[in-house]
Amino acid sequence: MHLYGLIGYPLSHSFSQNYFREKFKDEGIINHDYLNFPIKDISEITDVLANNPNLHGFNVTIPYKEQIIPFLDELSPAAEKIAAVNTVKVIKNGSTTILKGYNTDTYGFEQSLKPFLAKTHKNALILGTGGASKAVAYVLGQLNIGYLFVSRKPKSGQQISYIDLERTIIEKHTLIINTSPLGMFPKIDFCPDIPYRFLNENHLLFDLIYNPEKTKFMKNGESRNAKTANGYNMLALQAEKAWEIFTTLR
Repeated sequence: MHLYGLIGYPLSHSFSQNYFREKFKDEGIINHDYLNFPIKDISEITDVLANNPNLHGFNVTIPYKEQIIPFLDELSPAAEKIAAVNTVKVIKNGSTTILKGYNTDTYGFEQSLKPFLAKTHKNALILGTGGASKAVAYVLGQLNIGYLFVSRKPKSGQQISYIDLERTIIEKHTLIINTSPLGMFPKIDFCPDIPYRFLNENHLLFDLIYNPEKTKFMKNGESRNAKTANGYNMLALQAEKAWEIFTTLR
């Protein structure tokens, strides 16, 4: 049995298990399975590996995309630069096991964002400072889009607080990306605390959340004529890239 999985906590929101199981079924891939490993502390990854010797790779989600790195033996160049990992390949070399980390969020985000971009989207606000936000920042840098992180507790000159979001900042930053879990099922009545009244038709609100399909963040944007997109395509694209890594790359 070739086993793959997902680590994070909680995992009730995740689509990965169903996605990969359907993929195995649709493509006639036998003797493969994908399990959820809801671990309450990143140190439990050692138990996951010890108890599942047939594990060939796993994905990483909230809140462990950064915490997983000390447990890895190698990082891809992009994952090292971003300092966040969402895909780990388990490489067996005799009695030696090598864990190599990758970041496929970058691919998923870039490919899902590009169809929505307009010439007016020259500056972005990244809501949240977790592991996913780093992948988003990496892609924006590649696309020559300026960005600021918005955090409840700003730590650097490139981060501002939610209370700093006044009209001129919102009007300048016409691309707003929510990388936080605010609004994710089951807490669908929550959303990032930004001044939505300053949004207009030039704005694009991209929410990395995919459940619910339309978050309160997105609804608030649409009420001000902003364009919106959720994170489902990003998730599907990064999952396909993860599968490619699991099955082909060293």
